[in-house]
Amino acid sequence: MPLHIGIVACSAEGAALCYRTFCSEGAALLGPHAHPQVSLHGHSLAEYVDCLDRGDLDGVAELMLDSAGRLARCGADLLICPDNTIHQAFDRVAARSPLPWLHIADVVADAARARGFLRLGITGTRWLVESDVYPRALAARAMQGMRPRDDERDDTHRIIMDELVAGRIVPASVARLQRVLARMKVDGCDAVVLGCTELPLVIDDSNSPLPTLDSTRLLARAALRRATATDR
Repeated sequence: MPLHIGIVACSAEGAALCYRTFCSEGAALLGPHAHPQVSLHGHSLAEYVDCLDRGDLDGVAELMLDSAGRLARCGADLLICPDNTIHQAFDRVAARSPLPWLHIADVVADAARARGFLRLGITGTRWLVESDVYPRALAARAMQGMRPRDDERDDTHRIIMDELVAGRIVPASVARLQRVLARMKVDGCDAVVLGCTELPLVIDDSNSPLPTLDSTRLLARAALRRATATDR
């Protein structure tokens, strides 16, 4: 039997896209209409935002661990969090977790390395791009990351938090994101990490100046592979 996957949700759109990926791509591994069991628990996004605004990573970790415990009690075998930003607290979570996790940045960095990319633009909330979540994962694989400039960080953060987490798609904001990626390409990036799990709602390889690394779907696919592996 496939492993039961637990989703530690933070923002709705990213968690929903991850779940939809399990459902739409599970059939290729398990047969028509099939996918592993999936359970989801999410605290209010407002609780996470409050902790992030205060720089309280211990508080973020406690929310994640509470979700992990609830998912363990309902039978999950493996945990993922389709939210890049709160992986800042991952080190506080992993050692105390009742279940194993996949780390989103490790999954994305492995995928980038497999495709031969060496210098990645990092996009996401201001909390994420100012953290070491991606720089650490990339450095461990002899890769480099480029952060957005200050004005780009502000605009991207606003687009994510005021629009995308609520499912709002604004054409002018999509154009702004495209300009950020175009500047990163000029400055030497060979791909971009869509480091907010809502960014794939508006940016993908069809409209990006750079090849994209869709953190949401990459994480979901890695979880599917782990859940269905025969040698686990």
